[in-house]
Amino acid sequence: MAVTDTRKKELIDKFKIHENDTGSTEIQIALLTERINYLTEHFKIHKKDYHSKTGLMKLVGRRKGLLEYLKKNNYEKYRRILKELGLRK
Repeated sequence: MAVTDTRKKELIDKFKIHENDTGSTEIQIALLTERINYLTEHFKIHKKDYHSKTGLMKLVGRRKGLLEYLKKNNYEKYRRILKELGLRK
């Protein structure tokens, strides 16, 4: 799979809000971004993989929705996560 267990734990540790946090909005955005980056690299090699490209578009849409939710509810966290993940808005 795209995201290894160790990389996943690193992202969770970096973006967690409290000790047992594994599914907050920030963590979900970070994990989706990692998968999106992996698939983007995948398409540089496999240009005709149209089925995976459909999945990529779904991931981008899901991340966009989570970012809009975060922007609406906590603008400071939204700005911080954009900066840390290197996303542009």
